[in-house]
Amino acid sequence: MKAAKHSFSLPMVVAVLALGFPVQAEETPPATRAGIESLLGVFVYPKAEQDAAAQDSDSAACYASARTRTGLDPMAPPAPAANPEKKHGGALKGAAGGALRGAALGAIVGEAGDGAALGAAGGAMHGRRAQKRANRAAAEGSEEAARAAAEEQKATFNRAFSACMDARDYSVQ
Repeated sequence: MKAAKHSFSLPMVVAVLALGFPVQAEETPPATRAGIESLLGVFVYPKAEQDAAAQDSDSAACYASARTRTGLDPMAPPAPAANPEKKHGGALKGAAGGALRGAALGAIVGEAGDGAALGAAGGAMHGRRAQKRANRAAAEGSEEAARAAAEEQKATFNRAFSACMDARDYSVQ
C-alpha cells in the first residue's frame, strides 16, 4: 500500500506550531456529541432509535450547519466589550458654575472675589464627582449590554442547532 503524500513541508509545520496556530481547521466542532451538548447547554434524545454513532454524526453536522447559518461560533472567544468613551470636563463645568454662585453670594457680603474662589473650588469637586458617577454608570451599562448580546447570540445559535436536530428526528431541550 502506498503512503499518502502530504502537501506540508516540515519548516511549514514547525512555523505553524511555533506561531501557535492550530493544525486542524477551526471549523471542527467539539469531538463528541456530549461535548456539543455540554457546550450549548442542551439535551438531545433520539426519536427514531438512532444509535450513538449516528447521533454523534448528526450533532457534528448540525453544529456546523448552525455556525454557517448564524455566522456565530460558540467555541470562539467572546469579543471584548466596547469601553464607552469617558467624558471629561465635569470639574471645569462645576468650577465655572460654583464660581458664579460664589461670586453672587460673595457680592452680598462684599467679598465677591473670595466667594468666587471658594465657589469654584467647591463646584470643581462636585463636578468631578458627578462626572465619575456618570462614567461608572455608562461602563456598567456597557457591560450589561455586552452580556445581553452574548446571551442572545447563544440563544440564536441554539435555535439553529435545535431546528437542524429536529429535522433529523431528535428531541432537543
